[in-house]
Amino acid sequence: MIVLVDTDVLIDLALDRAPHSDRASGLFDALESRLGTGFVAWHSISNFYYLVAPSRGRESARTLLVDLAKFIEVSPTTTESLLFAAGLNMKDFEDAMQVAAAAACRADVIATRNLRDYAKAPVRAARPEAIVDELQS
Repeated sequence: MIVLVDTDVLIDLALDRAPHSDRASGLFDALESRLGTGFVAWHSISNFYYLVAPSRGRESARTLLVDLAKFIEVSPTTTESLLFAAGLNMKDFEDAMQVAAAAACRADVIATRNLRDYAKAPVRAARPEAIVDELQS
C-alpha cells in the first residue's frame, strides 16, 4: 500500500501532540518496517519545518526530516500536479495540493486526521490508526 502522509500527521509526531502522536508514531513505525510505502508532499516539508522549528529547534527539525527521509519519499510533483490541484472541487487548496501529491505518487490513501476536508478528494483519506490496521492485516 502506498501512503501519502499529510502534514498534520508529521507535526503530531514531531511535537508529540497527544493523543495523536501515538497514532502517528504507529504509522511511521509501520512504514519504516516497510509494511507500506510512505510519501510526503514537497510543500509539507516546508510547512513542517516552519511549524516545528520554533518548538524543537532548527537543528532538531532538520534532523527529524533527514531521519524520515530514510524511509519516506517525497512525491514527484510537477506543474501538472499544481494544475490538477487547482481543478479539484475542494475547499482548502493546501489539501488539494496534498491530493495532487498523492496522485503523483500513486498513493492508495492519504494519512490524515482531517477526513472532512478530503470528502470530495479522488484519493481516499483515512486516519493513521486505520491505515496501520490495514497494513498489518
